[in-house]
Amino acid sequence: MSRVLRCSGYDLVVDDIVRAEGCRLFDASGRSYVDFEAGVWCAALGHNPPRLRDAIAAQLERIAHIGYRYTTEVVERAASDLFAVLEMEIGQCVFLSSGSEAVEFAVQAARSVSDRPLALGFADVFLGSYGMIRTRPPDAWWQFDVFACDGCPDANDCDPACPRLAEIPFERIGPFVFEPGCSSGLVRLPAAGPVREIARRIRAAGGLLVVNEVTAGMGRTGAWFGHQHYDLTPDLVAVGKGLGNGYPVSAIALTGEVARRLAEAGFRYAQSHQNDPLGCAVATEVIGALRDEELIERSRRVGAELLERLSGLAARHETIAELRGRGLMIAIELRCDVPAIEIYRELLDDGLIVGCKPAFHLLRLMPPLTLPDRDACLLVDALDSILSRRG
Repeated sequence: MSRVLRCSGYDLVVDDIVRAEGCRLFDASGRSYVDFEAGVWCAALGHNPPRLRDAIAAQLERIAHIGYRYTTEVVERAASDLFAVLEMEIGQCVFLSSGSEAVEFAVQAARSVSDRPLALGFADVFLGSYGMIRTRPPDAWWQFDVFACDGCPDANDCDPACPRLAEIPFERIGPFVFEPGCSSGLVRLPAAGPVREIARRIRAAGGLLVVNEVTAGMGRTGAWFGHQHYDLTPDLVAVGKGLGNGYPVSAIALTGEVARRLAEAGFRYAQSHQNDPLGCAVATEVIGALRDEELIERSRRVGAELLERLSGLAARHETIAELRGRGLMIAIELRCDVPAIEIYRELLDDGLIVGCKPAFHLLRLMPPLTLPDRDACLLVDALDSILSRRG
């Protein structure tokens, strides 16, 4: 019996992974698997990149962890580097350990500088694993079903007189918490019209825009951050996953005005790995690699090409019901009579790791942004072969 408690809800399919390199994992027998999930959507640079490995080693020789009353230059550098790629007013950052923690921090911070009782979020969107962002109690949250707007002819240029928007009590809402496109791994992309109109009204009513970029950020969608597809200027941004490329570091960036209001409100938050030098060194190296290696542009190009190839598959196979994607965040929704878990297992037998949401008949691709073209072709060819055998 394993001494490791497995409570993620996911079954264990390979139990002897011994190393990783680039977009591939290797088991004890030497067999390789192409990882189209980038771990848990984290390894934006691929697994074990030498540049990041060297940066970690160099920082370990200096200092990895520090106390609350002290700091070091790499922490300031990481904050400056993050603001350099965010399209928002430069203010202040705090570095934490996980994406869930970053989103919870951002929401609690936004609520602490508002006297409004509610936060607004979209229904059926995952924000984090614990705290208020997980439970979203009805006395503290107003949930709006943005995906009900998908069939509206004004979805990309929202009608200000829309009766659905009129139901939102903007005068009672402090933060609008926006997650630009992952939707618990379903890759549902909100229409631009309602997102922009809600953000505009929130601002007009004196509220704040909080953006959860834990999954959609760091180049995943073909832009530095998912909110940049919506031309939004946030007040607070939570970043995680790709920021550490597998190392547990997250960040919250907030404008100078929000930082000033937090200080006036006496906001306090302390945890043991807050602003750790090692995590900050990882973050600044990841940002540098994404920029130097032009991986944001690569995500946009490779994602568009992969989606085009998959569209060709969908034209040949009626088993594919819908494709959704932006950059290298892609969902393949199968017909409801097609067992997605069986397709997933056949792809795994071919050495290809994809995401799978059986209850939603969905396969998902969120590979490293360094995904070679040949591996993208491998996936399309293997899926074509599997679906052809099924008729």
